[in-house]
Amino acid sequence: METIFERGKSRGKYFQPGDEIPKGSKLGDYLPETLLRKGAIGLPQLSELEVMRHYKALSDRNFCIEKGFYPLGSCTMKYNPKVNELLASLEGFANLHPMQSDEDSQGALELMYNLQEKLKYITGMDAITLQPAAGAHGELTGMMIIKKYFEIKGETNRKKVIVPDSAHGTNPASAKMCGFDIVEVKSNSKGQVDIEALKSLIDADVAAIMMTNPNTLGIFEENVLEISDLMHKNGSLLYYDGANFNAVMGWTNPALMGFDVVHLNLHKTFATPHGGGGPGAGPVGVVEKLKDFLPSPVIEKQEGKCEGGKYIRSYNVKHSIGKVRSFYGNFGVLVRAYAYILMMGNDLKLASADAVLNANYIKEKLKGVYELPYEEPCMHEFVLSGEKQHQQGVSTLGIAKRLMDLNYHPPTVYFPLIVHEAIMIEPTESESREVLDDFIETMLKIAKEIEENPEEVLKSPQTTPIKKVDETLAARHPDLTYKN
Repeated sequence: METIFERGKSRGKYFQPGDEIPKGSKLGDYLPETLLRKGAIGLPQLSELEVMRHYKALSDRNFCIEKGFYPLGSCTMKYNPKVNELLASLEGFANLHPMQSDEDSQGALELMYNLQEKLKYITGMDAITLQPAAGAHGELTGMMIIKKYFEIKGETNRKKVIVPDSAHGTNPASAKMCGFDIVEVKSNSKGQVDIEALKSLIDADVAAIMMTNPNTLGIFEENVLEISDLMHKNGSLLYYDGANFNAVMGWTNPALMGFDVVHLNLHKTFATPHGGGGPGAGPVGVVEKLKDFLPSPVIEKQEGKCEGGKYIRSYNVKHSIGKVRSFYGNFGVLVRAYAYILMMGNDLKLASADAVLNANYIKEKLKGVYELPYEEPCMHEFVLSGEKQHQQGVSTLGIAKRLMDLNYHPPTVYFPLIVHEAIMIEPTESESREVLDDFIETMLKIAKEIEENPEEVLKSPQTTPIKKVDETLAARHPDLTYKN
């Protein structure tokens, strides 16, 4: 398919009625000379219908949750209720200028304040910032808070951050960007943090440990309270990566587990748009002793009659790390998340329960045909290994490509790194049993195809807009146009 700029080049100029310049006039009569172009703009000359058909054809190439099952592990690609889109597009939200005064932004500020309060309750934290624009941005914000906390305390020796070997790759990257040294702690035979290995790493130079719970293997860290006790006795802090919070919301929270800092992915757990580069939101919550380090401004509610409005953006944050986002974050995402929380209410915990049930259901049906590296009960996701199929001639990547031919988005593959030929599956709570059964049958069918005719599986994908490609050639000599 051609790009829009590769079409309509041979056509003559097109004018809307009324665009004609009066005879004898020059553009300079209407615009300053500095604003006049010196050459043709080069835009394609196409009708509205042709443009709409072009972009519709492009959108048809995309796989999305409205087209089929999206079991992308560790990313919680759940269904986003369309009513949230309507609410985010309300004129008072969508057309509110970010530089509007607090007095004229009371509705938006009240929504943000209320969202903060909901997230404080859900996480157990004492204070929240809504500024960070994504999960990794939340991680960076949290690590900046931890760094400044120890600087103010005069403990500048704390340069180490402990990260489990199963962690999301953004964890060590975020800590490293803040100047910390990364220390890896190994997993034990249950796929959890090895307590004895952790004890050997803890010393006076450790600032924090970054953990996801349940972890990236989909396994709940059963020793999390012991880990919390060990870290706090050492004067260290605990950071909670909220990427997997969809497994536990309403059942427990990071505060009960002993964490000091937490980020949430509103574009995962709280059903706002996800993928395609954004937008996202990664609010960060902290315990009481860290609230003076939050990015400024913070949203506050003033009691009584107040000049300038009841809800304000306050810059009175004693040790603030400063702004981490222009204006105050991705506001449209915040609206969607707030609407979702209000709509779900106490049923948020049922969403987590269904997500956990769905993951365990698929796991039990597929284990044996595919290797299951860890026998522990899983939470919202689980990790299989395609090692058996690899030995039969088709790697995990080949399985993922075959799924594309059968109208499924592939699961996350080759992650976490501690599982060879990893296949990470997260069904979320959005799917019915019928959809799960169809996916299970498809995975079993692929395993049988690999046993009987692996060469045929290796031809996939064949039904997608882009067929099987030479990935080495594509990486070394990319073709960046849409032409077939």
